[in-house]
Amino acid sequence: MRNTIEFKVYGDYALFTDPLTKLGGEKMSYQIPTYQAIKGIVESIYWKPTILIVVDAIRIMHPIKMEAKGMRPIEYGGGNSLAHYTYLRDVCYHVRAHFEFNENRPDLVFDRNEGKHYAIMKRSLEAGGRRDIFLGARECQGYVEPIDFDSGDSFYDGADLHFGTMVHGFDYPDETGRDELAVRLWNPVMKDGVIAFPRPETCSLVKTVKVMAAKPFDASNITGVEELYEQL
Repeated sequence: MRNTIEFKVYGDYALFTDPLTKLGGEKMSYQIPTYQAIKGIVESIYWKPTILIVVDAIRIMHPIKMEAKGMRPIEYGGGNSLAHYTYLRDVCYHVRAHFEFNENRPDLVFDRNEGKHYAIMKRSLEAGGRRDIFLGARECQGYVEPIDFDSGDSFYDGADLHFGTMVHGFDYPDETGRDELAVRLWNPVMKDGVIAFPRPETCSLVKTVKVMAAKPFDASNITGVEELYEQL
């Protein structure tokens, strides 16, 4: 597809937090990144409310390794406490994703120029992203660079793994057209090192979290793609 990007994202540590482990103040990472985490990385490369990022697949390149660290998180009431966070260590993923126009934002039709959005996205990827890249948590710095999705050898070539039920991502009002925030669950399966993500609207395990309205955008509070393209 003309609007597809493929890249490598890597870092020393990652923390794709399993929400079940946050209740007692401890955090443990999922073994693999969630759809939402990868989508957030793509949006750090380039995002505008005019477009929707769709993550097609990831390829797990390095063996899954974990490391626990003693942390002192700041408490809401002040001070801090001792906790243990379990991180993924030495991570590297190949990602394939594409963008589509957000049909739930007719107010942004003026900003639809596929060619220029794609050109800006490719340039942003080559520059390492328009915003800092984080691997699930602020303290886990990541780095991106263009690469062919199928290049190189994955540690899991020839292996099939199941990861049980985990978070897929969130449904936001401006992406669904519904005035609610919902969370999606799914059961990922890795085949030959590759995890193919279902599209968000095809996930059957969906739970409404709360009522929420979409954030308004128009020509007064975003930079149009034509102007942004000329700036870059």
